[in-house]
Amino acid sequence: MKTSFDNLKKIKYIFSSIALLIVGVSMYYTHLLTKEMAEEERQRISLWAEATQRLVTDTDGSDLVFLMKVIEGNTNIPVLIVDEGGNVTDYRNIDVPEENGDEYIQKMVKKFQRLNKPIEITIDEETKHKLYYGNSTMLNKLEYYPYIQWGIILAFFAIIFFVFASAKRSEQNRVWVGLSKETAHQLGTPISSLLAWVEILKEEKVNPDLMTEMEKDVNRLRTIAERFSKIGSIPELTPTSLDTLLQNSLSYMRKRTSDKVQITYHFKDEMPITLALNQPLFEWVIENLCKNAIDAMEGEGHINVEVAQEKEKVIIDVSDTGKGIPKSKFDAVFSPGFTTKKRGWGLGLSLVKRIIEEYHKGKIFVKHSEIDKGTTFRIILSKQIKN
Repeated sequence: MKTSFDNLKKIKYIFSSIALLIVGVSMYYTHLLTKEMAEEERQRISLWAEATQRLVTDTDGSDLVFLMKVIEGNTNIPVLIVDEGGNVTDYRNIDVPEENGDEYIQKMVKKFQRLNKPIEITIDEETKHKLYYGNSTMLNKLEYYPYIQWGIILAFFAIIFFVFASAKRSEQNRVWVGLSKETAHQLGTPISSLLAWVEILKEEKVNPDLMTEMEKDVNRLRTIAERFSKIGSIPELTPTSLDTLLQNSLSYMRKRTSDKVQITYHFKDEMPITLALNQPLFEWVIENLCKNAIDAMEGEGHINVEVAQEKEKVIIDVSDTGKGIPKSKFDAVFSPGFTTKKRGWGLGLSLVKRIIEEYHKGKIFVKHSEIDKGTTFRIILSKQIKN
């Protein structure tokens, strides 16, 4: 069944095209407008230069009032007049600092040389000055306008994309939560039935060792169903012995793994560690890491789980002798859908990361990995419950 977000990709392309079109048209129009304004400013500066020249050379002073109005009319275009020796004789609309003022003016001369072609002012047949000018405040703003507009459109587009992406993720999460809870519900009936059959077989004097292992597997199914029922809910954390939890999880994995896989456990401290954990979910973490290690070793190798304490932290390292992970994939392995196996959805390590970081407020990452030598995953937990 299609949802309202199935066309998200198409909508993104439409928004992208519209944004690019708007920016392209805006930049082209602004370029034309800037060019036109620059030409108008040059004409104004040419008039200003002519007025300055006539003011110097006019001997009768007949147009003195008009010339002064023209010169004083320039209030926003920065100008510099330089004599033949390269000395600045006059400047307008430039804020010169008190310190290093001469050096600043020379920098402005070089800047204006790059911006606009200078205008000559003929004082007399032997004396000619050059007028350098920069862009007005309005022209400077206009030049930056397309980039500002581009930034605004990009921000708008990013917000739209984020809203659609968040809505899609939210819908997908609701689907997964519903599917998980329904799976747990459907598993409930056959598990209860299997437990009843186990009790009947016990009464029939079936081999006790076989019944013990069968009961463990049925209880395991019940634990898995319980895990699925908790997805989407805030898990309850209870005081748990980390040593006991790890021993039980690894013992379960040993009995259901090939004899070619050796699973060892090293607890560096004699003092027991009690942490606030959700036991079913944390067992899921250890099992997932072990199963990934077994897959990476292709059913033959060594898995070692090591626990240590550092002040307010507990560190759990899960190492294997598998094929390793490229350094470029250290973060990607935790992404939903990432898998190197032919079968599977690539959700194992993604769920592990969520359980550790969101539910237990810890950290998990690839501590070390070498191709064809092995990988070490590190879990760091806070001592929420002290010894």
